[in-house]
Amino acid sequence: MMRLDRYLAEAGFGTRKEVKKLIRDGGVLVNGQTVTKAEYKVDETADTVTADGFEVSWSRYAYIMLNKPQGVISATEGAEKTVMDLIYEPYRDMFPCGRLDKDTEGLLLITNDGDLAHRLLSPKNRIEKEYEVRLRDPVTEEDKSVLAAGITAGDEVFRPAVITEADGTYCHITITEGKFHEIKRMFAYLGNEVVYLKRLRMKGLRLDESLQPGEYRMLTEEEISDLREAGSSRNQAG
Repeated sequence: MMRLDRYLAEAGFGTRKEVKKLIRDGGVLVNGQTVTKAEYKVDETADTVTADGFEVSWSRYAYIMLNKPQGVISATEGAEKTVMDLIYEPYRDMFPCGRLDKDTEGLLLITNDGDLAHRLLSPKNRIEKEYEVRLRDPVTEEDKSVLAAGITAGDEVFRPAVITEADGTYCHITITEGKFHEIKRMFAYLGNEVVYLKRLRMKGLRLDESLQPGEYRMLTEEEISDLREAGSSRNQAG
């Protein structure tokens, strides 16, 4: 149960002050009955709430797929433009699940579900992340073998990575970690340089190709259910 004014505010109908006025003015119905007290308790899982003639849709958590463009940072705030500056939704406490480098684009999950984010980002769950890569030099068969075996060079340790769809300087790579600049560092170890990087997939969640850089959409129930399975099996593939 939650207060009616909080329920409306979190559903995007204005600030607490604005929704209190709306309630006092008789603009809110709960199960067909006008309610004029902001402190009225609403069962968010069972009650039907209407405000200004619109049925209110409330959810504790939100899950957004963003096609992150280059030039923005994966943070909630900062001196530079952030991914959160691209999101215009009423949900509170949202944050990017993981990070993409400023010059990397592609799939980025934005949510306020901290438990899910933790499971997706936990190294022990080995969640697959697939990227499109363009390189300075062509990918070789030796490169594929080295990456597939994993890299250990002094303090640099990277889990095995799989190269697919390799064609000259273009390839897809799938990793299960998510270390800082991981893909760039792996190819640097091979004497190559990443010139373009785009994330295509996290677990079973694939970037919606209809989204232009900077655009986003809410995840479907099927996509959310798939992500929630993360961590149910330590080595579950995406």
